[in-house]
Amino acid sequence: MPSGSSGSTQARPGASAHAEWKQRLDASQAGEEFLKRVAGQADDSWLKPYVDKLVADPPTVATRKASEMALEAINAAVPSTIGGSADLTGSNNTKTKGLEPLTADNYAGRYIYYGIREFGMAAAMNGMALHGGVIPYGGTFLVFTDYCRPTIRLSALQRARVIYVMTHDSIGLGEDGPTHQPIEHLQSLRAMPGLEVFRPADAVETAECWALALASDGPSVLALTRQNLKPVRTGAGGENLCARGAYRLKAAQGPRKAILIATGSEVEIALGVAERLEAQGIGAEVVSMPCTERFDAQSADYREDILPDVSNREVLRVSIEAGATFGWERYTGLHGLRIGLDRYGVSAPYEDAYEHFGLTPGAIAHRVIDTLEKREAK
Repeated sequence: MPSGSSGSTQARPGASAHAEWKQRLDASQAGEEFLKRVAGQADDSWLKPYVDKLVADPPTVATRKASEMALEAINAAVPSTIGGSADLTGSNNTKTKGLEPLTADNYAGRYIYYGIREFGMAAAMNGMALHGGVIPYGGTFLVFTDYCRPTIRLSALQRARVIYVMTHDSIGLGEDGPTHQPIEHLQSLRAMPGLEVFRPADAVETAECWALALASDGPSVLALTRQNLKPVRTGAGGENLCARGAYRLKAAQGPRKAILIATGSEVEIALGVAERLEAQGIGAEVVSMPCTERFDAQSADYREDILPDVSNREVLRVSIEAGATFGWERYTGLHGLRIGLDRYGVSAPYEDAYEHFGLTPGAIAHRVIDTLEKREAK
């Protein structure tokens, strides 16, 4: 464009407006916080002191409750979070004490009651995440990811930092019956490129997974239990072990014969299986795998350390998850054991449902011992 043309003149109003905005930003006490939010930075200083408290006084709670507990710390430390739920606030535990509803009369609110609109909730959260400056999270039941799957896929395609809080994550929801029990959902979501699926085993893992989701540059699903879980991480807090995707929770006491790989509520069961196997002189390791995507991204050396590539006759790999076994052969090998269910659930108290499908320490230990004996007999 020739010198002196109208282009430079037309740019001047914008430059002037930007200069005025920059002046206001520099003069504002909240200017630094504003720039951090726009840049997508999330403060993680809450994590260590919070985990230290959990380790000092380990709670037995459902991971949906553990999520609410973590959110109390997160929402205080990270003012850019905006929570919500699709008509299941009381079940998803997504609203903390300090959050006021966002309404036509209160735009400062940080919680949205979406109503029974899973698709609309997810679409709105995508928009918020793509706009920037806020970190949206919203809840429903895991089985209802079917209603918002297209928008979850868009989250992944667009690398939108949206956090999906999906509770009632297995047949452990019990009496609501097969229609509400997710069977294939975990594996179908893990198959979606660009989406991280976290299934924590206790309150410590839940906090660690929340920290990872907040720091991510893409979408995450937190799959959380309805039923209470005993604490499995009782050691001193330090490294975020969930960041590796999988880690050795319990080493074998005797010569290692089995590696038990479990997620979420089944990690507690895997520890019970290991106890029974060790009592029979069978060395058993327990690997907690809260995020398969993160484990797959680790170095070959780390993956080899956690799941060593040994002869099938030497070590039996066993996956334990209260859902479809499809896909677990990646970690167990073709000749390993895949414990789960490849049919729809039953309507019963969760303890009865788990016993019905053989998802108990005694039943699984029996299958492991039987398999090992058959191998040795060959």
